[in-house]
Amino acid sequence: MQDRTHRSTRTHCGVCILSFKMLLVLGFISLILAQQTLCEMYTSVVNVQQAIAVEKELLKYLNSYIEDETLRLNDLKRFYGKVSNLHANVFQGAGTAMANPLFAYTLIKRLQSEWLNVVYSNEANENTQAFKSGYEKEESRLPKFEDLQGAAKGLMRLQDVYALSVKGLVNGLFQRDTAGGAVDIYRAVNSITLSGDDCFLIGKVAYEMEDYYHSVLWLEPAASLFRRAYRTWNTEDEGSLEDVLDHLAFSHFKTGNVSYALSLSREILHLDPSNKRVTRNIEKYEKILAASPANSDVLIQRPNTTYLQTRNTYEWLCQTLGSQPRHYENPRLHCDFHTNSNPALVLKPMRREVVSLQPYVVLYHSFISDHEAKTIKEFSAPGLQRSVVASGVKQSTVEYRISKSAWLKDTAHPVVQKLDQRIAALTGLNVHPPYAEYLQVVNYGIGGHYEPHFDHATVSTSRSLDILNIEALLIELVFISNVSVE
Repeated sequence: MQDRTHRSTRTHCGVCILSFKMLLVLGFISLILAQQTLCEMYTSVVNVQQAIAVEKELLKYLNSYIEDETLRLNDLKRFYGKVSNLHANVFQGAGTAMANPLFAYTLIKRLQSEWLNVVYSNEANENTQAFKSGYEKEESRLPKFEDLQGAAKGLMRLQDVYALSVKGLVNGLFQRDTAGGAVDIYRAVNSITLSGDDCFLIGKVAYEMEDYYHSVLWLEPAASLFRRAYRTWNTEDEGSLEDVLDHLAFSHFKTGNVSYALSLSREILHLDPSNKRVTRNIEKYEKILAASPANSDVLIQRPNTTYLQTRNTYEWLCQTLGSQPRHYENPRLHCDFHTNSNPALVLKPMRREVVSLQPYVVLYHSFISDHEAKTIKEFSAPGLQRSVVASGVKQSTVEYRISKSAWLKDTAHPVVQKLDQRIAALTGLNVHPPYAEYLQVVNYGIGGHYEPHFDHATVSTSRSLDILNIEALLIELVFISNVSVE
């Protein structure tokens, strides 16, 4: 996904002119760096990149801990070698060894003192405490649990909107299943595969939302990965095969696949015969199946959204990039150098491409320079806050808008002033409040998006306007980051 600036020009009556690009900004994001508090990290990739620096610090603490523990364990090996050599070479003939009072003395000393020091050494605790102290220094900069939930929801949103294959995502690929096989729709510069625990936590987030459609899709690969690695243990993992199967069994039960829920529950009981709760679940499933034969054709349906009636159209646009214009079929769709009869543009006209007539959408190429885009990013980053929507006379955060925004006045920097002047010359409109909003800079997070909506305000408490019953006459979107696709 791209960072973008957003300028709305308002009037008492009018229509909202939207570019299809507004519907296509959900997706993959180029990163920029800023120093700010990491709150609601998942809503802005600016914050996610900051988290890289935090993990680098944690790596330093872990490396120090490993080095200290390696020294401690090497010393334990030395002690083990010293004592085991005595037992192998000297104490085979115990009577002969005890004839030497020095052997007798050192044996008693080891058993009374040295073993005690080895077993109750504080060195291990000191190393662990030093590692914990380093972690606690960074704790305020770490993502919260809501960030993990938000990131998981973001991946599920990308999965849905772009019809991505979960199998592909697990293998680090952004693919869509088609009749002809899996097709790459995006190739990341760097790729990473997901572990069983990674998949489990995504499925668990869906499970806790009672979204069993997504929980099944993500817990199935989690179970497969944990089965392959059964009886191995990763320190960092939160889940286990038993945990995954437990959540997966209940998810299938809730979707109506009782026979598969029974099969998974029996697998859990095989792994943990003492699990009484699973034993009761098995009895329950068996009674259900005895009363009603199993349905082998259970169709798991994606949950409906309560706030987006145009979901299918919206996702179709994202998946197909909409109906691409064929300029040769319609001469009114054209490219030209546009001045809007404004003297400021005569010597440097805008490169205009008319993309659509209804609605009227125009794309201006090279509207903003790389230097200007970089400046706007730098000046807006410290002010980025979670994007909100109007809710009566108040503003609130919502699931259908996941991003962070900042507002820039034309006095913030000469570049902002120049951009305002360029927009005014191009549109012929007054871009100063109360006729227009300040420049809004938006940075999207993991699966960040703003679903289709009516862009208008109806109360005097609107962020930068003081006009009643206002609507957007025109919205100009300036994309200041490029999507990197190979």
